[in-house]
Amino acid sequence: MRKTTTLPPAYFEAKYQADIDPWRFRTSDYERRKYEATVAALTLPRYRRALEVGCSIGELTRMLALRCETLLALDGSETAISEARRQTPANVTFGVAWLPDAFPAGTFDLIVLSEVLYYFSAPDLTQIARRCAAALDPEGEIILCHWLGETDYPLSGDRASDLFAAEMAFSLPVQTRLHDETYRLERLSARPRRADDEV
Repeated sequence: MRKTTTLPPAYFEAKYQADIDPWRFRTSDYERRKYEATVAALTLPRYRRALEVGCSIGELTRMLALRCETLLALDGSETAISEARRQTPANVTFGVAWLPDAFPAGTFDLIVLSEVLYYFSAPDLTQIARRCAAALDPEGEIILCHWLGETDYPLSGDRASDLFAAEMAFSLPVQTRLHDETYRLERLSARPRRADDEV
């Protein structure tokens, strides 16, 4: 039965305390290919200041860090953040935070939300989208990536992505679907699509 409220940080802390890699981010070929596709969705060779929401143990974080001058990576689990810090480059700053209440200050030219939006209720997701819109540089972009399988989370991957994209449609009208089999990957931007985008 699908949950109706945002999952609390304690849910994730318990997961990571029981198993530091509960979703097999380090060993799954599926996860590796998905991370590679996520990084390939970035349109710029370098980003000034990026935000990753839901960084977990830092597998995608390390890949994103190679494209960023600075990267702020957030997660609600202290245990996951402690593990992520162990092998991550110096240009990454970590924070234990749970959105929408603890949204970071400042602006970003890249915001990545990977496998995280479906843990929120629709009202909380709407607040996150609005805060992302306010924090994004005018020429910045947002990358969304979410699994499409069945879960008991508050939202499905499709529903979470649809709600977020709809909230961002005015400020980021160029919404490019890059993958929608098994997982949904998309880029939201005010800039034109790339010639090699798969749509």
